[in-house]
Parts: sequence; structure tokens; C-alpha cells
Amino acid sequence: MPKRMLMNAFSMNCVSHIQQGLWVRGDTRQLDYTQLDPWVELAQILEKGCFDTLFLADVIGVYDTYRGGPETSITEGMQTPVNDPAMLVPAMAHATENLGFAFTSSVLQMHPFAFARQMSTLDHLTQGRVAWNIVTSYLPNAGMNFGFGGLPSHDERYDLADEYLEVVYKLWEGSWEDDAVLRDTKRGIYADPAKVHPINHVGKHFEVAGPHLSEPSPQRTPLLFQAGSSTRGSSFAAKHAECVFIVDSRRSLTGAASVIADIRGQAVRNGRRLEDILFFQGLSPVVGGTEAEAKAKEAEYLEQFSTEGALAHLSGSIGVDLSAIDLDKPLDTIDTQSMRGMVKGLIESNPDQTQTFRDIIRTRNAGQFLTGAPEQIADRLQEWQEAGVDGFNLIYSVTPGTFTDFIDAVVPILQQRGLMQAEYTPGPLRQKIFGQARLPGRHPAAGYRRG
Repeated sequence: MPKRMLMNAFSMNCVSHIQQGLWVRGDTRQLDYTQLDPWVELAQILEKGCFDTLFLADVIGVYDTYRGGPETSITEGMQTPVNDPAMLVPAMAHATENLGFAFTSSVLQMHPFAFARQMSTLDHLTQGRVAWNIVTSYLPNAGMNFGFGGLPSHDERYDLADEYLEVVYKLWEGSWEDDAVLRDTKRGIYADPAKVHPINHVGKHFEVAGPHLSEPSPQRTPLLFQAGSSTRGSSFAAKHAECVFIVDSRRSLTGAASVIADIRGQAVRNGRRLEDILFFQGLSPVVGGTEAEAKAKEAEYLEQFSTEGALAHLSGSIGVDLSAIDLDKPLDTIDTQSMRGMVKGLIESNPDQTQTFRDIIRTRNAGQFLTGAPEQIADRLQEWQEAGVDGFNLIYSVTPGTFTDFIDAVVPILQQRGLMQAEYTPGPLRQKIFGQARLPGRHPAAGYRRG
């Protein structure tokens, strides 16, 4: 029997997420992001298509590296303005029964005691359908916004994240015993205080007495996503993550396989199992009735694609102002000696040095596209799966159209091949994906359980 292919829709509570500039089109609802209706509609569409989750990205600062300020990001609506993704979850959950909701929250933005209660509340309200995408943030403005005087160093952020996870694990897994809640209406006893415990955490970054203010939710600890690609990020994922979003291997099956093998190998050395971590590849499907129709649609998207928005996004992501590069000079005329490693590598590795940097940016954007007729896209997804990928985070060009096209045309093919679920299994999100609602005993969070 074929292995089940997992499917997430990737979005963000903002105007323009990944494919910059397409918010101006008449066939997208990106301008309606401040309203509940389009989000509820999207959730219902995804549930009809038997998707596993709606995955919501987030940032807690502006992209202000490009041209030395945030003006381009603001002009382009490029992840600014951006609203809180967690606030959308209850409304979407109320309109659905099975779809999961993963959202991003940085360890810099909320104290772990408050965050633990927020997540438990959402896990209760959704009947166990929430997931947390753990991030440490990369925008300097994020550090400024939360009183860090700038962004802490890369390793400092991960050290903080390790302690943050320790605190929330203690609250979620160890504060309330499994049988603490009695709901005894005859004796008037709701919970047994002898089975509700403080955590008395004292660490470098946090002091938290506890107990956790929420009673145990269906999953206790939400399903854990993570997307770190650095050496430290991979180590963090191997220790904590259940689902890893691969963002750096869009064009390479072998590259994805290498990342997967590395993280899974580290996980096994940590006492976990290979199957404890699932990997999701980011792709942007462009579906047409025929390959020619799909390519025409892709060309239309690229024609409206905003190079300025993409440069603001990339500059903020890598911490290098790309505005000094002449976009229209051939690559072989650009002096790369003084450039930072990633930008230098991007230019020097391009096989066609007669292209311009503008061409590179467009090609990079197009590299996310998975374009073709439905059968072609299904074939390509199956190739990724055979390379070791467990599922996909599908990036929209227009919303909900990108997802609707995929669900109407590609999902039936995947279901016919036995690759994608045609109906949901019961239970909380982790149970739907891993077969059990609680984290396994070999996960580090389980070490804080009582009894």
C-alpha cells in the first residue's frame, strides 16, 4: 500500500506572502485578509480537499534591510501589514471538523507561560487540531520590537528557544496529572489539587512558578513544526520537531534527501526514531487543463511578479541590502569579490552569466512553481515523495484559486493512486498524522510527565 502523502496549504495573515506583487490581480482575495469570510472559505475549501492543515506563517517585525528601510515592504504590502495568525484559528475551526491549523509564533514574542495557555485554549477550542511552528525570528526589527536592543545572535536565539521549550513542556505535560480533572458534580469537586503541580522553573531566561492555568487539552503539547535550516536549526529540529518544513531545496530531490537524512540521523542519536519526524517540501502549484495552459498561467504570474517586493523579502531574509546591485547588468560584469557568501554564490553559480540579477530573482521565484497539467503535477509530487519527502506546503500565487485548482484537478489523481487521503481519520491532529494524540514517550517533552 502506498505511503500517504500529507498536504498543507501555506498562507499568511497579510496582503502579500511569498509570490510578491500578485495581490493586484482581480482573481485573488489577498486584499480581504482583514476579514473573516475569506479565511473561513479557505478552511472549508481545504477540508473539502482533505488537506491536513492550513499552515500560517508570521513575522514580528518589518523587512527593513532593502534600501536601508521598510519603505519598499510597506509600498509592496510585502508581509507588512501583517495580522496575528492565531486569532483566525477559532473561526476557521468552528466552520470545519477535521482540518488542522498550524501557526507560527516566535520564542521572542510571548512569555512561555502566556503562550502555553494560549495554545492549550486553542487546542481545547479546536478539539486538538492545532500545531505550533516554532521560530526564533531573523528580522532585526523583531528584536527591537520586543526590547532585545536588536536581534540576539543566532545561537543565543536557539539557546533561548531550548529553554522556552523546556518551560512549555513542563506546563503542558507535567503540571496537571492525567486524572487531575474530576468534574464531580455530586461532591462539587472539579479538580484534585493534589494532582495539579507548580513547575518551579528557574533558568537563564525564564522563572516560572506555575501551575499551568489550563487543564490538559486533547493533545497537551500541540503538534510541533519547525523550519530551521542552519546547523543549529537542524540540531534543534532533531531534538524537538515532529514536522520539518524544507525551504532550501526547492529544485533538488537529492538536496532534500540529504537534509532529511541528516536531521533524522541526529534524531536517532537523540533516542528518537526515524518515523518521528516528517518532512514537508515547499512548492507553488500552477495547474492548467494542459501543460500549455499551465505555462501560460505561469508566464502571466511572472509578468506581474514584483522584483522590488522579492528583493525586499530576500534582503530581509539574508540580512544583506541588495539594492546596490545593478539589476540589469549581465552577471559576468558584476564584481562579486566584496559580496556576502549567499549573494556571491547565487550569482556565480548561475549557468548563464549573460543573464542579469533581475533574471535571477525571477528565476528564483519561478523555481518555486510546479507547473503543468494535473497528471504532470501528480507525477512530480510522487517523485518528491519517493525521494523521502512526506508531504508538501503548497504556496499560493492567488488565493483561494491556487488551492481550488489543485483540489479540483490534482487531488483526485493522488487519491486514485492511493497517495492522498479521501477521508479523514478520527481524533486530534497528531493522531490523524502519527496515530496517537500524545507525544511518544521518547520525545523530550515526555520526560516531564508525572506518573
